[in-house]
Amino acid sequence: MQADTKTHLLFFLQKYREELLKEWGKSVIISEIDPYKEEIRKNGEKFFDLVIDCFTLSNTDLMKRIHKLAIHIAEERVKADVNMGEFVYNVNLGRTIFFSYLSKVGLDWDILQGAINKINCIFDKFLYYAISHFAEAQNKIIKEKTQFIDSTHQDRLTLLGQMTSSFIHEFRNPLTSINGFIQLLKADHPDMKYLDIISSELDQLNFRISQFLLLSKKDLIGKEKAVFSLNQLIEEVLNFLYPSILDGKVKIIKDLCDDTSLYGYADEIRQVFINIIFNAIDVFGHQPNLNPLVEIKSYHDNKAYIYIDISNNGPMIPEELRKTIFEPFFTTKKLGTGLGLFVCKEIIEKHKGELSCDSNPKKTTFTIKLPVAAQLEELHGR
Repeated sequence: MQADTKTHLLFFLQKYREELLKEWGKSVIISEIDPYKEEIRKNGEKFFDLVIDCFTLSNTDLMKRIHKLAIHIAEERVKADVNMGEFVYNVNLGRTIFFSYLSKVGLDWDILQGAINKINCIFDKFLYYAISHFAEAQNKIIKEKTQFIDSTHQDRLTLLGQMTSSFIHEFRNPLTSINGFIQLLKADHPDMKYLDIISSELDQLNFRISQFLLLSKKDLIGKEKAVFSLNQLIEEVLNFLYPSILDGKVKIIKDLCDDTSLYGYADEIRQVFINIIFNAIDVFGHQPNLNPLVEIKSYHDNKAYIYIDISNNGPMIPEELRKTIFEPFFTTKKLGTGLGLFVCKEIIEKHKGELSCDSNPKKTTFTIKLPVAAQLEELHGR
């Protein structure tokens, strides 16, 4: 660009500086809640002066000043926590007004083209630096918040685990004593009413306590893995849940393959079946069904693993909920703890298996995949 052209442009821009800034200030968008409302106008003046200085500064010094101002403004935008679209609009508004004034400079377009290209480059670089830094700063904030949430969540789980492991055993001691005396009363007074109901309720209470205990991920002292019958375990669970099945008028259909031996903690696997079947029964109570049905089916894909499908014909679980039902503290029940399915998944995975859920308008199915006894013994290094 020739020296006389630069001089002419500098004189023109300095002459119309206040007028241009005034026009920009009338049309600029500034949010009422923006804590940097006054700074926005000052920053506009700084940027305008930077554009004017582009005709006298070296390219290196010019880029340093553009970068510094862009970072400064981006930091303000992050702290302001308002729509970044306002900033982009205001900058491009300045570009439009700037070029509208250049049409009055009185120079041929061919002569102005170099200046226009340079000014366009300044605007583009400025926006690039500001938006890039703003995005990086926002991502950093989101990452820090996510880490804080994850840390808080883990602390919550750890604290809950420590609490449960320290005092739940104290709950079990009196329960064991009460259950023992119930058995003595049954022996001495076999015709006494309500003893079976009391015993069943104590078993249910013990089951709920066990869910919290398992949340600590600590095995009970003296607890050992053993081989047990899957079909027998399922029968025990159905007997345990018989009062609830009867009360809900739920039809149970079993389609079990030849008896399979599993290796692990039978009481924990029992809890999984109880929880999933009881949840199915409970669903019918909230959504009345004329023909409530629970199907339990087992099958092999090969000799190494067995699959158990527990299905019900209750309402479909929406897809968005199926992604979170196994997370701790997630529940749709008013009085639910949100630990049931989370504990179930923990138990199954601890036994080198998998737990999944599929739901459609006709039925909801929880599928449990477990290694058979020989396979699991090998996985556990027995």
